[in-house]
Amino acid sequence: MATEDIKLKAGDYVVYPTHGVGLVKAVEEQTIGEAKLKMIVVHFEQDKMVLRVPTHKVASSGMRKLSSKDIMKSALTTLKGRARVKRTMWSRRAQEYEAKINSGDPVSIAEVVRDLHTRVGQTDQSYSERQLYEAALERLSRELAAVEGVDPATATVKIEKTLEAA
Repeated sequence: MATEDIKLKAGDYVVYPTHGVGLVKAVEEQTIGEAKLKMIVVHFEQDKMVLRVPTHKVASSGMRKLSSKDIMKSALTTLKGRARVKRTMWSRRAQEYEAKINSGDPVSIAEVVRDLHTRVGQTDQSYSERQLYEAALERLSRELAAVEGVDPATATVKIEKTLEAA
């Protein structure tokens, strides 16, 4: 999927797998050495970070436009399912959860939220489980907020209500 297929412009929201939702500030040309590169400048408000991605690297970086409302609906439906916690060592599960969070796929991120939410408030939840849960919840709520045009806090409440209703 080349950038020409994606057609990004200033003001578009994008998802960068390892950073979440960002706002395209500009598409600019930069000269690096003797090469002229077209760059997409993405601002991540939550991290106070600016990322410049060469247009020819957009596809390989995993950067994509926001999910459709249907995909977000599917992610919310995933939250209603039963938690599937594998009986493997925590370190292995933590790696799998981390990979799902950094995949940028809202349904995979919703699976992490669902699986770790069942343990919230229970005394056996470790610090690292809580950290992964919060990272997944934040990533999912930021994309939901951008798709629905609401603030992240409202999106988080919607996700938590969906979890409680399950």
